[in-house]
Amino acid sequence: RAVAMSVSHSSRLNKLVREQYMRLPQDGRVQVTYVWIDGSGEGVRCKSRTLDKEPKSIEDVPEWNFDGSSTAQAEGSNSDMFLVPVCMFRDPFCLDPNKLVLCEVLKYNRKPAETNLRHTCKKVMDLVKDSHPWFGMEQEYTLLGINGHPYGWPDNGFPGPQGPYYCGVGADKVYGRDIVESHYKACLYAGVKICGTNAEVMPSQWEFQVGPCEGIEMGDHLWMARFILHRVCEDFGVVATLDPKPMTGNWNGAGCHTNYSTEEMRREGGLKHIEAAIEKLSKRHDYHICVYDPRGGRDNSRRLTGHHETSNIFEFSAGVANRGASIRIPRQVGQDGCGYFEDRRPAANCDPYAVTEAIMRTTVLNETGVETKDYTEH
Repeated sequence: RAVAMSVSHSSRLNKLVREQYMRLPQDGRVQVTYVWIDGSGEGVRCKSRTLDKEPKSIEDVPEWNFDGSSTAQAEGSNSDMFLVPVCMFRDPFCLDPNKLVLCEVLKYNRKPAETNLRHTCKKVMDLVKDSHPWFGMEQEYTLLGINGHPYGWPDNGFPGPQGPYYCGVGADKVYGRDIVESHYKACLYAGVKICGTNAEVMPSQWEFQVGPCEGIEMGDHLWMARFILHRVCEDFGVVATLDPKPMTGNWNGAGCHTNYSTEEMRREGGLKHIEAAIEKLSKRHDYHICVYDPRGGRDNSRRLTGHHETSNIFEFSAGVANRGASIRIPRQVGQDGCGYFEDRRPAANCDPYAVTEAIMRTTVLNETGVETKDYTEH
């Protein structure tokens, strides 16, 4: 009964009835679901429309609009916002030929909305394209019941201490694997570059990885993977939170570790380029902390304590195979003398556009200090 009480009412509707309608033909017409980031910088919204034929490329998907006053993005007196399609995926919920389309949000004057961080990221990625930046981001998240309590945890009290849960197997070790595996399959179907998943250190906490992605593709694919996660969780009646420290006390927080390399880092002898990039990052720690969560570092301050496999938010550190450092160089990379490194500072609720843009500004465009350059005129 406790488990039944922790899921949403709509998840208990008869899903077999829904399947009857899902099988109906569409007469050549296509449902397109537009997905965008709302005014919180963390939430995603969506709405759907019918197109007369299947779009073959993003150029075939028309711009649309929405009421920004209902998403904390505009005032009611001037509320129309533009949805500009940027990346298209197959729809794992309504199936082919239907589509999910990620959109940028523009204001009434065609300027990017405040939480449209893709706009400047794209400019930066275009500037650095010759360095061929590859990213892989490890998205940690926590499953909650509809009551806000971690899914599967005792109603009153806590599960046993951390230790047996990471990559665990068994009903007493992991909670919610059905959701995780459904999300994985849905991402593969959609064309999201998901590359793995595992149970995390805190019970009810999971991680999926997206990548390798080049340039702007990293943010596009991670945001769509997040949308699909929230949508899958809706079907199961639970909630996925990206809060960086959902449970206070002796429990691991949730990050979005970001693996990064340029072409010269991946080549023989690339370790010296990795070390040079880490040196640049060491001199700009405050700037990175500010953009690695949506609240200028306040969310991350709850997580980056120097405990639970984190570095201290006030100190920069780097090391080989060190999970308590700001930057970790994998042991294999140290042995091979080339490859990539991992920035362990980004919070689970970071905007991947902001994170990847910041890394490029510091390591390739050689920016210093807390101010950023405007490359609009380039």
